[in-house]
Amino acid sequence: MAAPQAEAEATPEPEAAPAPRPERRKLRAVLRWTAAVLVFGSLGTGVAYGITDQTRTDVPGLSTRDDGRWVYPTLTMPVLPAGARLPFDKDNPGGIHYASPSALLLPAPAGSKVLPELKGARNKVSADRFLAEYAEEDRADMKQDLTDDGLLDIAARGWTMPDSTSTRIYLVRFRSAGFANVFFGNHLGGDLEASPPVNGVEESAPLDESYPGHVTVPSTEGTVYDEAAPRGPVHVRHAYITAGDTIALIIQSKKGKAPAVPFHQAVVLQNQLLG
Repeated sequence: MAAPQAEAEATPEPEAAPAPRPERRKLRAVLRWTAAVLVFGSLGTGVAYGITDQTRTDVPGLSTRDDGRWVYPTLTMPVLPAGARLPFDKDNPGGIHYASPSALLLPAPAGSKVLPELKGARNKVSADRFLAEYAEEDRADMKQDLTDDGLLDIAARGWTMPDSTSTRIYLVRFRSAGFANVFFGNHLGGDLEASPPVNGVEESAPLDESYPGHVTVPSTEGTVYDEAAPRGPVHVRHAYITAGDTIALIIQSKKGKAPAVPFHQAVVLQNQLLG
């Protein structure tokens, strides 16, 4: 699948920019991996997990053929506007993604049905749609701080699979990494237990200890949660990725038990697209 064309969106940087991030390896600029790599575990030259010294079973999407992974279209890093820097280059201290947010969203896998409520123009949705993933009593403060903390836009994509597993991904983009970090720290945490949890979590959502944290892309951070038992009729998993000016929320749910492998796979791939 060809990547959507990137937009040359001029994004103002704040007066006090965050400290510069480490320069990305040149490989990141031409990062590319194929559905065959993800589905069948072939270790080709385009794999960008940093796994040359790891076994295939260490990384979701690169273990065995029948472990429950989904088949995604070919993923290609979007082309940047002329002169734009990668989000973690030393010359981009704001951690700004200059690619179109819709081009950074993980595409829906084969066999899925797109959720119509997340099919806005160019995948953009309102702050209210994003906040609907949280309890009503948490939304007012979050909405106010989205405005105060420099929200630019929110892109989203969602789908359901034939086994009824539902996935929703939101990319919340701010004016710089500094604004994104403030919002994340004030509302979404990174604690041992999600607070607030997303809707559907019955009691609590502790950190998912089965997630292989060593696959996180350098200069980004991931926090992965799994709803604790006893659960209600729907099992909910969710994760956050902080990547420069963008916070990603990934939610996956299923009646009964939601398997870990496709959820971990989605988190890893979305992290790669934001890196």
